[in-house]
Amino acid sequence: MAGVKAHTEARGNHTRSIRKWWLALPANKKQLFREWMRRRRWHLAGAGAGFMFFISLFFLTHLDESPVTGRSRLLVFSRENFLELAQFTSDGYMEEFKESLLPASDPRHQVVEQVVQHIAQRNQDIAEISSVSWTVHVVDGPTVNAFVLPNGEVFIFTAMLEAVADVHQLTFILGHEMAHALIGHAAEQASLSHVVELLSLILLTAIWAICPRDSLAVLGQWIQTKLVQFLFDRPFSRKLEAEADQVGLQLAAKACADVRAGPVFWQQMEISEQLRGEPTIPEWLSTHPSHQNRVRQLDRLVPEALELRGRCDCPTLPAADPRVIFSKSVRLILENAKKQEVMEKEENNEKGRMLPLPQTPPVPAQGAPLGGLLASSALPQNSA
Repeated sequence: MAGVKAHTEARGNHTRSIRKWWLALPANKKQLFREWMRRRRWHLAGAGAGFMFFISLFFLTHLDESPVTGRSRLLVFSRENFLELAQFTSDGYMEEFKESLLPASDPRHQVVEQVVQHIAQRNQDIAEISSVSWTVHVVDGPTVNAFVLPNGEVFIFTAMLEAVADVHQLTFILGHEMAHALIGHAAEQASLSHVVELLSLILLTAIWAICPRDSLAVLGQWIQTKLVQFLFDRPFSRKLEAEADQVGLQLAAKACADVRAGPVFWQQMEISEQLRGEPTIPEWLSTHPSHQNRVRQLDRLVPEALELRGRCDCPTLPAADPRVIFSKSVRLILENAKKQEVMEKEENNEKGRMLPLPQTPPVPAQGAPLGGLLASSALPQNSA
Protein backbone atom coordinates (compact mmCIF):
# COMPACT_ATOMS: atom_id res chain seq x y z
CA MET A 1 0.00 0.00 0.00
CA ALA A 2 2.88 2.37 0.71
CA GLY A 3 4.22 1.76 -2.80
CA VAL A 4 0.84 2.50 -4.35
CA LYS A 5 0.55 5.72 -2.32
CA ALA A 6 4.03 6.85 -3.37
CA HIS A 7 3.26 6.06 -7.01
CA THR A 8 -0.01 8.02 -6.78
CA GLU A 9 1.73 11.02 -5.23
CA ALA A 10 4.42 10.93 -7.94
CA ARG A 11 1.73 10.86 -10.62
CA GLY A 12 0.02 13.84 -8.94
CA ASN A 13 3.28 15.82 -8.84
CA HIS A 14 3.98 15.03 -12.48
CA THR A 15 0.49 16.12 -13.56
CA ARG A 16 0.80 19.30 -11.45
CA SER A 17 4.00 20.15 -13.31
CA ILE A 18 2.29 19.62 -16.67
CA ARG A 19 -0.60 21.88 -15.59
CA LYS A 20 1.79 24.64 -14.47
CA TRP A 21 3.64 24.35 -17.78
CA TRP A 22 0.35 24.71 -19.66
CA LEU A 23 -0.72 27.76 -17.64
CA ALA A 24 2.65 29.41 -18.28
CA LEU A 25 2.36 29.01 -22.07
CA PRO A 26 1.66 32.18 -24.11
CA ALA A 27 -1.82 32.44 -25.60
CA ASN A 28 -0.59 31.97 -29.18
CA LYS A 29 1.16 28.68 -28.35
CA LYS A 30 -1.93 27.42 -26.57
CA GLN A 31 -3.95 28.20 -29.67
CA LEU A 32 -1.45 26.39 -31.89
CA PHE A 33 -1.62 23.32 -29.66
CA ARG A 34 -5.44 23.30 -29.75
CA GLU A 35 -5.41 23.51 -33.53
CA TRP A 36 -2.89 20.67 -33.72
CA MET A 37 -5.19 18.56 -31.50
CA ARG A 38 -8.22 19.43 -33.65
CA ARG A 39 -6.47 18.45 -36.92
CA ARG A 40 -5.41 15.12 -35.46
CA ARG A 41 -8.57 14.38 -33.50
CA TRP A 42 -9.36 11.27 -35.56
CA HIS A 43 -5.85 9.93 -35.06
CA LEU A 44 -6.13 10.50 -31.34
CA ALA A 45 -9.60 8.91 -31.24
CA GLY A 46 -8.26 5.87 -33.11
CA ALA A 47 -5.35 5.58 -30.68
CA GLY A 48 -7.79 5.73 -27.76
CA ALA A 49 -10.02 3.09 -29.34
CA GLY A 50 -7.00 0.86 -29.97
CA PHE A 51 -5.92 1.26 -26.36
CA MET A 52 -9.39 0.27 -25.12
CA PHE A 53 -9.39 -2.72 -27.49
CA PHE A 54 -6.11 -4.03 -26.11
CA ILE A 55 -7.32 -3.45 -22.53
CA SER A 56 -10.50 -5.43 -23.27
CA LEU A 57 -8.48 -8.18 -24.95
CA PHE A 58 -6.20 -8.32 -21.92
CA PHE A 59 -9.18 -8.75 -19.58
CA LEU A 60 -10.77 -11.45 -21.76
CA THR A 61 -7.55 -13.46 -21.94
CA HIS A 62 -7.12 -13.32 -18.16
CA LEU A 63 -10.56 -14.62 -17.19
CA ASP A 64 -10.47 -17.68 -14.96
CA GLU A 65 -12.95 -20.05 -13.36
CA SER A 66 -12.98 -20.24 -9.58
CA PRO A 67 -12.42 -23.76 -8.16
CA VAL A 68 -15.44 -25.44 -6.50
CA THR A 69 -17.87 -22.57 -7.18
CA GLY A 70 -17.11 -22.16 -10.90
CA ARG A 71 -17.41 -18.35 -10.68
CA SER A 72 -15.82 -16.35 -13.51
CA ARG A 73 -13.17 -13.90 -12.33
CA LEU A 74 -10.23 -11.82 -13.48
CA LEU A 75 -6.75 -13.14 -12.65
CA VAL A 76 -3.85 -10.93 -13.66
CA PHE A 77 -1.31 -12.81 -11.55
CA SER A 78 -0.56 -16.50 -12.06
CA ARG A 79 -0.85 -19.04 -9.25
CA GLU A 80 2.88 -19.79 -9.55
CA ASN A 81 3.80 -16.15 -8.98
CA PHE A 82 1.59 -15.97 -5.93
CA LEU A 83 3.05 -19.18 -4.49
CA GLU A 84 6.48 -17.55 -4.62
CA LEU A 85 5.11 -14.46 -2.88
CA ALA A 86 3.38 -16.66 -0.30
CA GLN A 87 6.67 -18.30 0.61
CA PHE A 88 8.25 -14.89 1.12
CA THR A 89 5.26 -13.84 3.27
CA SER A 90 5.45 -17.07 5.25
CA ASP A 91 9.12 -16.47 6.06
CA GLY A 92 8.19 -13.01 7.34
CA TYR A 93 5.48 -14.42 9.62
CA MET A 94 7.80 -17.14 10.92
CA GLU A 95 10.31 -14.46 11.86
CA GLU A 96 7.59 -12.33 13.48
CA PHE A 97 6.11 -15.19 15.53
CA LYS A 98 9.26 -17.19 16.21
CA GLU A 99 9.14 -16.45 19.96
CA SER A 100 5.46 -17.40 20.35
CA LEU A 101 5.06 -20.51 18.19
CA LEU A 102 3.87 -23.57 20.09
CA PRO A 103 6.01 -26.71 19.70
CA ALA A 104 4.63 -29.64 17.72
CA SER A 105 4.36 -31.61 20.96
CA ASP A 106 1.83 -29.16 22.43
CA PRO A 107 -1.69 -30.70 22.58
CA ARG A 108 -3.20 -27.58 20.98
CA HIS A 109 -0.85 -27.87 18.02
CA GLN A 110 -1.63 -31.57 17.68
CA VAL A 111 -5.39 -30.93 17.61
CA VAL A 112 -5.07 -28.31 14.86
CA GLU A 113 -2.68 -30.56 12.94
CA GLN A 114 -5.14 -33.46 13.07
CA VAL A 115 -8.08 -31.31 11.94
CA VAL A 116 -6.17 -29.75 9.03
CA GLN A 117 -4.85 -33.07 7.78
CA HIS A 118 -8.29 -34.65 8.16
CA ILE A 119 -9.88 -31.87 6.06
CA ALA A 120 -7.17 -32.26 3.43
CA GLN A 121 -7.53 -36.05 3.34
CA ARG A 122 -11.32 -35.94 3.00
CA ASN A 123 -11.10 -33.38 0.17
CA GLN A 124 -8.45 -35.03 -2.01
CA ASP A 125 -10.80 -34.82 -5.00
CA ILE A 126 -10.09 -31.07 -5.16
CA ALA A 127 -6.81 -30.56 -7.04
CA GLU A 128 -6.00 -27.36 -5.17
CA ILE A 129 -6.20 -29.34 -1.91
CA SER A 130 -4.30 -32.47 -2.91
CA SER A 131 -1.46 -30.57 -4.62
CA VAL A 132 -0.55 -28.56 -1.52
CA SER A 133 1.44 -29.66 1.53
CA TRP A 134 -0.46 -28.22 4.49
CA THR A 135 1.73 -27.05 7.39
CA VAL A 136 0.37 -25.91 10.76
CA HIS A 137 1.71 -23.11 12.97
CA VAL A 138 -0.04 -22.30 16.26
CA VAL A 139 0.80 -18.85 17.65
CA ASP A 140 0.40 -18.18 21.36
CA GLY A 141 -1.34 -14.82 21.26
CA PRO A 142 -4.52 -12.94 22.27
CA THR A 143 -5.75 -12.28 18.72
CA VAL A 144 -8.88 -14.21 17.74
CA ASN A 145 -7.69 -14.96 14.23
CA ALA A 146 -6.54 -17.63 11.79
CA PHE A 147 -5.31 -17.42 8.20
CA VAL A 148 -3.89 -19.71 5.52
CA LEU A 149 -1.39 -18.64 2.89
CA PRO A 150 -1.69 -19.84 -0.74
CA ASN A 151 1.23 -22.25 -0.23
CA GLY A 152 -0.62 -24.16 2.52
CA GLU A 153 0.97 -22.51 5.56
CA VAL A 154 -1.72 -22.47 8.29
CA PHE A 155 -1.44 -19.89 11.09
CA ILE A 156 -3.89 -19.92 14.01
CA PHE A 157 -3.74 -18.08 17.33
CA THR A 158 -4.44 -19.74 20.67
CA ALA A 159 -7.16 -17.12 21.33
CA MET A 160 -9.08 -18.60 18.39
CA LEU A 161 -8.77 -22.05 19.93
CA GLU A 162 -10.28 -20.64 23.11
CA ALA A 163 -13.09 -18.97 21.14
CA VAL A 164 -14.35 -22.17 19.48
CA ALA A 165 -16.65 -24.40 21.52
CA ASP A 166 -15.73 -27.78 19.98
CA VAL A 167 -13.88 -29.54 17.19
CA HIS A 168 -16.80 -29.01 14.79
CA GLN A 169 -16.49 -25.24 15.00
CA LEU A 170 -12.72 -25.53 14.65
CA THR A 171 -13.18 -27.65 11.51
CA PHE A 172 -15.48 -25.01 10.02
CA ILE A 173 -13.06 -22.16 10.80
CA LEU A 174 -10.07 -24.00 9.33
CA GLY A 175 -12.17 -25.03 6.33
CA HIS A 176 -13.06 -21.37 5.78
CA GLU A 177 -9.40 -20.30 5.84
CA MET A 178 -8.30 -23.20 3.63
CA ALA A 179 -11.05 -22.20 1.18
CA HIS A 180 -9.41 -18.79 0.79
CA ALA A 181 -6.18 -20.52 -0.20
CA LEU A 182 -7.59 -23.15 -2.57
CA ILE A 183 -9.82 -20.65 -4.42
CA GLY A 184 -6.93 -18.19 -4.73
CA HIS A 185 -8.67 -15.21 -3.19
CA ALA A 186 -5.38 -13.41 -2.54
CA ALA A 187 -4.44 -13.48 -6.24
CA GLU A 188 -7.97 -12.46 -7.23
CA GLN A 189 -8.02 -9.54 -4.82
CA ALA A 190 -4.58 -8.39 -5.95
CA SER A 191 -5.74 -8.59 -9.59
CA LEU A 192 -8.75 -6.40 -8.92
CA SER A 193 -6.62 -3.95 -6.95
CA HIS A 194 -4.20 -3.78 -9.88
CA VAL A 195 -6.99 -2.93 -12.33
CA VAL A 196 -8.66 -0.43 -9.96
CA GLU A 197 -5.29 1.21 -9.36
CA LEU A 198 -4.78 1.64 -13.11
CA LEU A 199 -8.21 3.21 -13.55
CA SER A 200 -7.66 5.36 -10.48
CA LEU A 201 -4.40 6.71 -11.83
CA ILE A 202 -6.14 7.72 -15.07
CA LEU A 203 -8.85 9.48 -13.08
CA LEU A 204 -6.29 11.13 -10.80
CA THR A 205 -4.38 12.41 -13.79
CA ALA A 206 -7.58 14.02 -15.05
CA ILE A 207 -8.31 15.50 -11.61
CA TRP A 208 -4.86 17.07 -11.28
CA ALA A 209 -4.99 18.34 -14.86
CA ILE A 210 -8.45 19.92 -14.62
CA CYS A 211 -8.53 21.38 -11.10
CA PRO A 212 -7.30 25.00 -11.10
CA ARG A 213 -5.79 24.79 -7.59
CA ASP A 214 -3.78 22.12 -5.81
CA SER A 215 -6.15 22.18 -2.81
CA LEU A 216 -9.09 21.23 -5.04
CA ALA A 217 -7.02 18.48 -6.66
CA VAL A 218 -6.08 17.06 -3.23
CA LEU A 219 -9.76 17.10 -2.20
CA GLY A 220 -10.76 15.38 -5.46
CA GLN A 221 -8.05 12.76 -4.95
CA TRP A 222 -9.26 12.08 -1.36
CA ILE A 223 -12.87 11.70 -2.54
CA GLN A 224 -11.79 9.38 -5.35
CA THR A 225 -9.77 7.23 -2.89
CA LYS A 226 -12.73 6.88 -0.50
CA LEU A 227 -15.11 6.02 -3.35
CA VAL A 228 -12.79 3.26 -4.55
CA GLN A 229 -12.46 1.97 -1.00
CA PHE A 230 -16.18 1.83 -0.21
CA LEU A 231 -17.56 0.99 -3.68
CA PHE A 232 -14.98 -1.59 -4.79
CA ASP A 233 -12.44 -2.79 -2.23
CA ARG A 234 -14.61 -3.50 0.80
CA PRO A 235 -17.68 -4.90 -1.00
CA PHE A 236 -15.42 -7.22 -3.00
CA SER A 237 -13.67 -8.35 0.19
CA ARG A 238 -17.06 -9.13 1.79
CA LYS A 239 -18.02 -11.12 -1.31
CA LEU A 240 -14.86 -13.25 -1.02
CA GLU A 241 -15.53 -13.85 2.69
CA ALA A 242 -19.05 -15.07 1.91
CA GLU A 243 -17.67 -17.42 -0.76
CA ALA A 244 -15.08 -18.76 1.69
CA ASP A 245 -17.90 -19.45 4.18
CA GLN A 246 -19.76 -21.40 1.51
CA VAL A 247 -16.76 -23.48 0.40
CA GLY A 248 -15.46 -23.87 3.96
CA LEU A 249 -18.82 -25.34 4.98
CA GLN A 250 -18.52 -27.86 2.14
CA LEU A 251 -14.99 -28.83 3.17
CA ALA A 252 -16.17 -29.30 6.76
CA ALA A 253 -19.16 -31.37 5.61
CA LYS A 254 -16.92 -33.74 3.65
CA ALA A 255 -14.70 -33.97 6.75
CA CYS A 256 -17.79 -35.25 8.65
CA ALA A 257 -18.05 -32.23 10.94
CA ASP A 258 -21.41 -31.10 12.27
CA VAL A 259 -21.90 -28.19 9.88
CA ARG A 260 -24.75 -26.88 12.04
CA ALA A 261 -22.02 -25.61 14.40
CA GLY A 262 -20.87 -23.04 11.81
CA PRO A 263 -23.65 -20.48 12.42
CA VAL A 264 -23.33 -21.02 16.18
CA PHE A 265 -19.69 -19.86 16.10
CA TRP A 266 -20.61 -16.47 14.64
CA GLN A 267 -23.44 -16.09 17.15
CA GLN A 268 -20.91 -16.73 19.91
CA MET A 269 -18.57 -14.14 18.41
CA GLU A 270 -21.33 -11.53 18.31
CA ILE A 271 -22.29 -12.09 21.96
CA SER A 272 -18.64 -12.14 23.03
CA GLU A 273 -17.98 -8.77 21.36
CA GLN A 274 -21.08 -7.30 22.98
CA LEU A 275 -19.97 -8.49 26.42
CA ARG A 276 -16.54 -6.93 25.88
CA GLY A 277 -18.23 -3.67 24.92
CA GLU A 278 -16.69 -3.54 21.46
CA PRO A 279 -18.43 -1.06 19.13
CA THR A 280 -20.54 -2.50 16.33
CA ILE A 281 -19.17 -1.42 12.95
CA PRO A 282 -21.69 -1.06 10.10
CA GLU A 283 -21.16 -3.72 7.48
CA TRP A 284 -20.51 -1.20 4.68
CA LEU A 285 -17.49 0.04 6.64
CA SER A 286 -16.06 -3.45 7.15
CA THR A 287 -14.12 -5.86 4.96
CA HIS A 288 -16.17 -8.75 6.43
CA PRO A 289 -19.90 -9.45 6.51
CA SER A 290 -21.63 -8.73 9.81
CA HIS A 291 -22.03 -11.65 12.21
CA GLN A 292 -25.80 -11.63 11.74
CA ASN A 293 -25.53 -11.78 7.94
CA ARG A 294 -23.01 -14.61 8.16
CA VAL A 295 -25.36 -16.56 10.42
CA ARG A 296 -28.26 -16.05 7.99
CA GLN A 297 -26.18 -17.09 4.99
CA LEU A 298 -24.81 -20.18 6.73
CA ASP A 299 -28.30 -21.19 7.90
CA ARG A 300 -29.38 -21.17 4.24
CA LEU A 301 -26.38 -23.30 3.26
CA VAL A 302 -26.62 -25.85 6.10
CA PRO A 303 -29.32 -28.09 4.47
CA GLU A 304 -27.21 -28.49 1.31
CA ALA A 305 -24.09 -29.13 3.40
CA LEU A 306 -25.94 -31.79 5.42
CA GLU A 307 -26.92 -33.55 2.17
CA LEU A 308 -23.28 -33.44 1.05
CA ARG A 309 -22.19 -34.85 4.40
CA GLY A 310 -24.73 -37.66 4.09
CA ARG A 311 -23.15 -38.74 0.78
CA CYS A 312 -19.67 -39.00 2.33
CA ASP A 313 -20.18 -42.08 4.56
CA CYS A 314 -20.10 -39.99 7.73
CA PRO A 315 -21.49 -41.08 11.12
CA THR A 316 -25.06 -40.04 11.86
CA LEU A 317 -25.38 -36.71 13.61
CA PRO A 318 -27.22 -36.40 16.93
CA ALA A 319 -30.83 -35.28 16.61
CA ALA A 320 -30.21 -32.27 18.85
CA ASP A 321 -29.39 -29.26 16.65
CA PRO A 322 -26.57 -27.18 18.23
CA ARG A 323 -28.24 -24.04 16.87
CA VAL A 324 -31.39 -24.80 18.85
CA ILE A 325 -29.40 -25.75 21.94
CA PHE A 326 -27.43 -22.50 21.74
CA SER A 327 -30.58 -20.38 21.33
CA LYS A 328 -32.23 -22.08 24.32
CA SER A 329 -29.07 -21.64 26.40
CA VAL A 330 -28.86 -17.94 25.62
CA ARG A 331 -32.56 -17.49 26.37
CA LEU A 332 -32.16 -19.33 29.69
CA ILE A 333 -29.15 -17.21 30.65
CA LEU A 334 -31.04 -14.00 29.87
CA GLU A 335 -34.07 -15.14 31.86
CA ASN A 336 -31.90 -16.08 34.86
CA ALA A 337 -30.07 -12.76 34.65
CA LYS A 338 -33.40 -10.92 34.61
CA LYS A 339 -34.67 -12.90 37.61
CA GLN A 340 -31.44 -12.20 39.47
CA GLU A 341 -31.77 -8.50 38.74
CA VAL A 342 -35.36 -8.48 40.06
CA MET A 343 -34.33 -10.38 43.22
CA GLU A 344 -31.47 -7.97 43.89
CA LYS A 345 -33.78 -4.99 43.43
CA GLU A 346 -36.35 -6.46 45.84
CA GLU A 347 -33.60 -7.24 48.33
CA ASN A 348 -32.32 -3.68 48.17
CA ASN A 349 -35.84 -2.32 48.67
CA GLU A 350 -36.35 -4.60 51.67
CA LYS A 351 -33.10 -3.43 53.24
CA GLY A 352 -34.15 0.16 52.65
CA ARG A 353 -37.42 -0.39 54.53
CA MET A 354 -35.59 -1.99 57.46
CA LEU A 355 -33.24 0.96 58.04
CA PRO A 356 -33.85 2.53 61.54
CA LEU A 357 -35.18 6.10 61.55
CA PRO A 358 -33.45 8.60 63.86
CA GLN A 359 -35.30 9.55 67.12
CA THR A 360 -34.73 13.26 66.60
CA PRO A 361 -34.25 14.62 63.11
CA PRO A 362 -30.96 16.44 62.73
CA VAL A 363 -31.27 20.21 62.86
CA PRO A 364 -29.24 21.84 60.15
CA ALA A 365 -26.76 24.38 61.29
CA GLN A 366 -27.36 27.96 60.28
CA GLY A 367 -26.29 28.46 56.69
CA ALA A 368 -25.84 24.73 56.03
CA PRO A 369 -27.47 23.51 52.77
CA LEU A 370 -30.38 21.13 53.29
CA GLY A 371 -29.40 19.06 50.27
CA GLY A 372 -26.12 17.99 51.82
CA LEU A 373 -27.79 16.61 54.95
CA LEU A 374 -30.46 14.82 52.96
CA ALA A 375 -27.79 13.27 50.81
CA SER A 376 -25.86 12.16 53.91
CA SER A 377 -28.90 10.48 55.44
CA ALA A 378 -29.51 8.66 52.17
CA LEU A 379 -26.00 7.23 51.85
CA PRO A 380 -26.57 4.03 53.89
CA GLN A 381 -29.58 3.12 51.77
CA ASN A 382 -27.64 3.64 48.49
CA SER A 383 -24.71 1.64 49.71
CA ALA A 384 -26.84 -1.33 50.74
